[in-house]
Amino acid sequence: MKNPIGNLNKIFDSRIRMGVMSILLINEEVSFNDLKQLLELTDGNLASHLINLEENGFIKVHKGFIGRKTNTTYSITKAGDKAFRDHIEGLEKMINGVK
Repeated sequence: MKNPIGNLNKIFDSRIRMGVMSILLINEEVSFNDLKQLLELTDGNLASHLINLEENGFIKVHKGFIGRKTNTTYSITKAGDKAFRDHIEGLEKMINGVK
């Protein structure tokens, strides 16, 4: 029997990182404040998870300005897209294997 959790990625064990990746998978670019609001997190909590995802090459950070205010947005990388889709597929196989 094949290992049902073989495709699962430990990075996505966190519900917060799962949430970030899910949001970025269906949106081209999302601002820090929008992610914070959607996931109902504090600045520090969200920031630490975003750093983890960025360091692993799964998301890209875009820093810019709107008027005089800084605006940081995030998008998913090709590697992040593939890793997350593989993770979701692994979860589905695991769930279907239990049925």
